Amino acid sequence: MLSVVRKVLQCDLVLRGLPQMMIPPMTPRIFLTFLLFATHHAWGNDRPNILWITSEDNASHWLGCYGNGEARTPRLDALASQGLRFTSAFANGPVCAVARSTILNGAHAVTQGTQHMRSRHAIPSAYKSYVSYLREQGYHCTNNSKTDYNFKGNDPAIWDDCSGRATYQNRPDHKPFFAVFNLTVSHESSLFPPNIKANRKRGIIPATPRVDPAAINVPPYLPDLPEVRSDIAIYHDTITALDTQVGRLLDELDQSGLADNTIVFYFGDHGGILPRGKRYLEDTGTRVPLLIRIPEKWRALCPFPAGKPVNEVVSFVDLAPTLLSLVGLEKPSQMQGRAFLGVKRSELRPDEMAFLYADRFDETQGMRRGLTNGRWKYIRRFSPHLPAAPYSNYQFGQSAWNAWKKAWQSGKLSGRHKEIWEAPQPVEELFDTQNDPWEINNLAADPVHRSRLETMRSRLRETMIATRDSSLIPEAMYAELSAGNPIASYLLARSADLPALVDLAFTASSRDPQQIARLQKELASTDPVSRYWAAQGCLILGKNAVPATDSLVKLLNDPNSAVRVAAAHALATLDHRDRAVTALVAELEDTTNEDAGLNAINALTHLDALSAIPKTWAKRIIADKKSSEYLRRTAEDSVK
Repeated sequence: MLSVVRKVLQCDLVLRGLPQMMIPPMTPRIFLTFLLFATHHAWGNDRPNILWITSEDNASHWLGCYGNGEARTPRLDALASQGLRFTSAFANGPVCAVARSTILNGAHAVTQGTQHMRSRHAIPSAYKSYVSYLREQGYHCTNNSKTDYNFKGNDPAIWDDCSGRATYQNRPDHKPFFAVFNLTVSHESSLFPPNIKANRKRGIIPATPRVDPAAINVPPYLPDLPEVRSDIAIYHDTITALDTQVGRLLDELDQSGLADNTIVFYFGDHGGILPRGKRYLEDTGTRVPLLIRIPEKWRALCPFPAGKPVNEVVSFVDLAPTLLSLVGLEKPSQMQGRAFLGVKRSELRPDEMAFLYADRFDETQGMRRGLTNGRWKYIRRFSPHLPAAPYSNYQFGQSAWNAWKKAWQSGKLSGRHKEIWEAPQPVEELFDTQNDPWEINNLAADPVHRSRLETMRSRLRETMIATRDSSLIPEAMYAELSAGNPIASYLLARSADLPALVDLAFTASSRDPQQIARLQKELASTDPVSRYWAAQGCLILGKNAVPATDSLVKLLNDPNSAVRVAAAHALATLDHRDRAVTALVAELEDTTNEDAGLNAINALTHLDALSAIPKTWAKRIIADKKSSEYLRRTAEDSVK
């Protein structure tokens, strides 16, 4: 047998046209090495390549294949006709870094502690990216080129190649590939006036919009303003430019002769791009286009017919398990999603729902959670004392956002167009997205839907417990409680406490005056997390929290900053504004915890008290190059 192997090696050299080199004696060890090489070689050729194309900030309703009659997206429409078009695909978190951390590790951002925008908190070592599993199976993995994974570590090191020149074309011979191309042309900043001008100059979009702004169909959740119409028209051209870029990648795959052995994914990294899109749990922020083309050779990996819509609910947490299933791997225990394709596919549960979450985006705080089965959407606010806009100041680079805000400030709006800017907001929302696709009719108070509301509320409680939702801990408290360890590890150690903490968070956010006695009791808890939620509940109750005034005053000296800030903020609503503002400013001057500082600034912003921030503090933060982008931004706002 060993001599046969030796002859095979010699023949292989001849067939390759290579000079015959000296082959060592065929010892058992060399024979084993040969078998491993041969097995890996055959295995690699027997596995599909995967081309993964992502685009930024575009919800599914921007594409022609999803029913937009004003769109011009011929290449994406053709891809949909050749493959699968998922009609109920969702980004679990409606912003890039949060969404990408969920995708990469196949676990919800709230479980990992990565739900706050560009937070870079540490995560447990048990979380391992899908890229690592693919590389272990012999895949050459490239990323071109955005990472933004939102946890502590070296993002590019995950990949074989992570750069603006990364491509499957440079892989070693015989290796299957997994190649990501991140297309940024559709990012929300493409609607910033300087970028519109630059894109017109470069020929990316035409000088005059293809669709006349006057003829645009303005969705009813948006005010009908000239700037809104203009931005819609321009973004249609931007999506057409995106479609062209996708087409080039598909053409390159065809020309390489690899299309027949390559599964193609295309999806948006979350929704957008207009106001109330990105950062919102409505479908405009979370329902994404997902198109998958599977060549005939690999049709056995897919239970769905090509060219037909797929109505199964899928979300980003499902992508990593699905990728592993396509190459024959079981889902690792730390991954939380469902493989919806491949040899390890899990059938859809009748009650399957996508879990949605939104927390701090940039410098703006606010906690929301949601569930959807593709038709019914439940949203709960855990900070209903805050307005529903804005969730970031970055968005005001867009003309439509600025125009909407100015129209509200001028008193020109009414109804939902006005209410989004004001507080308090509804604690619960229930939408029938089949009959109300723009989610403007809140059915939460409708007795007809009471049973559904209660079922989805209960399901959300269960989901937050099951996922060990780390937003039960305020971000400002992470460093105080985890002592340099991942907050996910802290919560895992407190698993037995999670049902009670979730129940308290629901109670605190309920805005129910009947709960004041329970909140007062929890204000004296030995657990800082419970004290925080009790103080937060008093803040949400407003004037109805008067009986808790003395307890809140005591909490101004609490050992934990997040508790002190929540207590001060609550006292400001109870006619103790001056004392509260003084306490909040003291938090800024005393803390070295940037998350705690940002928390105090959010309270001052809500109280319209940024002018109380000492100029010396603001100038120090602005001058400190190590300060976070968001802390500097708020410091700059305070000195304007």
